[in-house]
Parts: sequence; C-alpha cells; structure tokens
Amino acid sequence: MTQVYRLYAMPHSLYSGRARSYLIKNAIGFQEFSSGHESFKRDVLPDSKLPTIPTLVTPAGEVIRDGAAIISHFEENRGWPSLPEGPRQRILSLLFDVIGTDGLLRPAMHYRWNFPESNQHFVGFHFFHSQRDMPERREKSDHMMGRMRHAAEAFGVTEESQSLVESLYQNFLEALNRHFEHVPYLFGWRPSIGDYGLLAPLYAHLGRDPHPARIMLQRAPRVYRWVERMNRLDHDMPEYFEPGSDFLENDAIPETLINVLQTLAVDFVPETEAAATVINAWLDSNQPASGVAAIGRLAEAPGMAEFVVRDRTMTALAQPHRFFLLQRVQANYEALTVGDQSAVQGLLSECGLLPVLDFRLSRAICRQGNLEVWDAVL
Repeated sequence: MTQVYRLYAMPHSLYSGRARSYLIKNAIGFQEFSSGHESFKRDVLPDSKLPTIPTLVTPAGEVIRDGAAIISHFEENRGWPSLPEGPRQRILSLLFDVIGTDGLLRPAMHYRWNFPESNQHFVGFHFFHSQRDMPERREKSDHMMGRMRHAAEAFGVTEESQSLVESLYQNFLEALNRHFEHVPYLFGWRPSIGDYGLLAPLYAHLGRDPHPARIMLQRAPRVYRWVERMNRLDHDMPEYFEPGSDFLENDAIPETLINVLQTLAVDFVPETEAAATVINAWLDSNQPASGVAAIGRLAEAPGMAEFVVRDRTMTALAQPHRFFLLQRVQANYEALTVGDQSAVQGLLSECGLLPVLDFRLSRAICRQGNLEVWDAVL
C-alpha cells in the first residue's frame, strides 16, 4: 500500500498552513486537495463530521479532522519528537501553539479583511477556487467571504480597536524578527510544536495576503524567511554560519524569546481570563450533556467576552477552542516535578503569562469521532 496521505486544505486557510508545514518538515508524503474537490463531500465529510480544513486521509482510509489532531496523530506514534524535552521549552512550545492558533486571530483577520484595495483580488481568487465547480460557485464564494469578513468583528476587530490591533501585532513582529537574528526556529535549530502553531496565522493570512505580507517583508525579513523555511523540507538556513541541529541545550530560553512572549501576553492574558469567565458562566447556566459539541458549527456559542488592553475595552467571542489547547499546556505542567514547575513558573512570570496556568473551564473538552465535545461532569 502506498504511504501517500491526502491532505484536504487550501493555501489561504490559516489552520491548513500548520498541518501542511508539519507534513513537509517531517518528510511525510502527501497530495493536497481542495475542500471543493468532489471527493471531499463524497468520501471525507461522513467521517470528518464538519466541512472544515485541514482534514487528512491516511493510506488506510482513516479520516482525521483538525490540524492539532493531525499533528498529534504522527507525534504520538513517534514519541513527540517535535516537543522539546526541557520543561521550560516544552511548556512554551505548547503555549506558542495556543497563541498561534487562537491568540493571533485578531491581527490575522484584520489584515486580511480591512484592506480590500490590496487584498480583495488575491483573496477572492482563493475563495473562488475553494468552492466546488458548479453554476453557483461565484455566489457561494462571495457568501463565504462575507461570513469571514463579519467574523473579523467577532474576533474583536472594530474601527475603534484597529489601531491597537496593529500596534500589538507590529510590536510582536519586531520582537520575533530580533529573535530570529540568532536562531532559525523558536527553540533553536529545528521546528517545534510551537513553530507549527505560530505559523498558522503568519503564513496564510499575514505572510501571503498582499498587504500584511508587504509589512512582514519590509519590517521583519527574518520572520518572512522563517515562514519560507517552515514550508521547505530542508532547513533552509544559509544566513546562519554555524548552525546546530537540535533544540537549544540545557533548556535555554533566549532573552529575545522572552521579549516575544511579553508582547503577546498584553492581550492574550486579559482575553483568556475574560473568555474563561464567560464560558464558565454559560456552562453553569446550560449544563451541556457529555458528548455535546463544544467547538465548531455544531456547538452553541457561549457569548462575547469584554476585556481591557492598554486602557482600551475590547470585545471578542469567547472561544472554547483556546481552552481545549490550553488543557494540554496545563496537563504537561502538572506532570512536571516540583522543581521543574518552579522553573516554569519563574519563566512564565517573567513573560507575563503565569496566570494562564490557572485559566480553566469548569468542564474539560475531549475529542470523540472527529469532534471536540464537552466531557462528563466530574
């Protein structure tokens, strides 16, 4: 049996970039198909449960929906080689995965949808070609783009917040560019789980759409090179004259990486705290049964969370998906020795991210049959 996987994805899809990069960097043979391909609805959707991408079909015919699940499928069978063994690097790697896939959605959506004079033609091309080839293809494409443009507001992008969103993103971009002056990946000389998570917004939206890509090229060329590097089988690091081959020794965390996380903590911490409060109140009122969808189109939205960033009030949809991934950070932390926990606490405190260890939902989220669902009440 051939060992070629089928990846249903699209170049403009934020979450697809994370899974695609993992397959490329780990030399896993795959063919990519659009979700508009006839085989997606016919062969994949019955098992994937939701028409979302990325979705992977294994050579044996197993269907795996969602980027985190796709990466976990391979990592679990390989002993998690993309997760550093050092406790501080390990926790930060998992935390970058959360921040990349959830904490940076606001700038990703802003820079895609609020600059139509630069982006409209490019983004429209990709949305059109992600639809099935049918007479109403254009209508469906325009409808999807309208939905996503509206979703940008749900993530907290308004006329009042745009300048703050841009300032926070550009501070982060500059800090990450400084970090990549010294190493080609977050934790040294090979990509981690955190790199794949962070790539999600920095590739499809912020590194390809014309307006934000121009910003990255002009202000953060080392970040742009990292985006390119993450989509190459080889390490693609000729600008580093004495490269290594592994994560940094002795669980080292460079000061430049701490600075990156400090810029991200500014809105990630207050938003996560506010979202936990809203979702927990919703759980208390609604008491969803075990096995009910917690994330995605089949799930009920818990509501909007209000939080303050730099003395400005922002409002964004409270999303359980953030806590589904944050559970993994917290579980790995709890499995550490007391001494290692102390070291992680000190690091997260310096980064301004210590509170995230305590931001929890009153109900856990688990995966059943390609869906993220509410776990049983304890």
